[in-house]
Amino acid sequence: MTTIDEAKLNEFVGKFLGDLGAAVHAATVVVGDQAGLYHTLAETGPATAAQVAAAAGYDERYVLEWLNAQAASGYCAYGDGRYWLTPEQAFCLADQTSPGYLAAGMLVANAVHQDVTRSIDAVRSGAGIGWGDHHEHLYAGTERFFRPGYQANLVSSWIPALAGVADKLHRGGWVADVGCGHGASAIVLAQAFPQARIVGLDPHPGSIEAARKAAVEAGVSERVQFEVGTAQDFPVSGAGYDLVCVFDALHDMGDPVGAAAHIRSALATDGTWLLVEPAAGETVEENLNPVGRIFYSASTLLCTQSARSQSGGYALGAQASTEQLRAVCVEGGFTSVRLVARTPVNRVFEVRV
Repeated sequence: MTTIDEAKLNEFVGKFLGDLGAAVHAATVVVGDQAGLYHTLAETGPATAAQVAAAAGYDERYVLEWLNAQAASGYCAYGDGRYWLTPEQAFCLADQTSPGYLAAGMLVANAVHQDVTRSIDAVRSGAGIGWGDHHEHLYAGTERFFRPGYQANLVSSWIPALAGVADKLHRGGWVADVGCGHGASAIVLAQAFPQARIVGLDPHPGSIEAARKAAVEAGVSERVQFEVGTAQDFPVSGAGYDLVCVFDALHDMGDPVGAAAHIRSALATDGTWLLVEPAAGETVEENLNPVGRIFYSASTLLCTQSARSQSGGYALGAQASTEQLRAVCVEGGFTSVRLVARTPVNRVFEVRV
């Protein structure tokens, strides 16, 4: 018989209960985000549940239960019958313009939970599920979760780390944002480099429609255009692009080598590929941490499914090592793959011929 270590058992049970609480709590974060309750709490707190409910225009009994769930999870503060967000909590949960905004990430979690039955079928059969075939929360959640990182890093540190690229864009270069989703990164580039021309490309028509609307709202629709297209066949503009960007998308592709080869052919003579991928180490052991936990789970439920839904035979996964990414780029015709920046969740590469 297997001998059970009671201390280790209790430790694991405690971990599981904590994770179960987090999984259930995730849905309350989506409620708070979509219903505007975090924003209301940031404006009204410290406040009673009745005051928060009145300010938000919602039912007091439900708001009370929601507030208690947030307090129990450490997502708001509580004392003497009143609730409020600390400055740090408000920074991450209520201010969508802050570089630390996180709440929308739970929309992604909600999307994979909605699709779990289909994921079971995929795991059983080995079939793929296309990115565009998931729950709608995936697309909005991905855009809103990654947007603060683009706003904080893309223009201030990532572009300056690429040799000569900032000067080209200030003078009016051409940029392709491949796998642009709802267009957050392309819009940031258009706002920062008004002389440049930006083309956003994505195979998901719904995302392109959302990106076009976002460009109009941001006032940059005259210098950024969005078109349906894949990384393996997007059109080349004139003499080629000065910069091609792929943000957190190469590992989702069934044919990343074909994408690399097409990007190589689409670049101008002295063009640069900006490749951004999830933070990861070179071995599984290096990825057994909270960030790796997020990306391995996302890879099971989204990224590998996306790659398997396409031709090409690759499924790099969201924790592809730097050597795996370098090999794909070299096979696609590039000779230089240089790590130029890191964030807690990303690796940033300059890829050149």
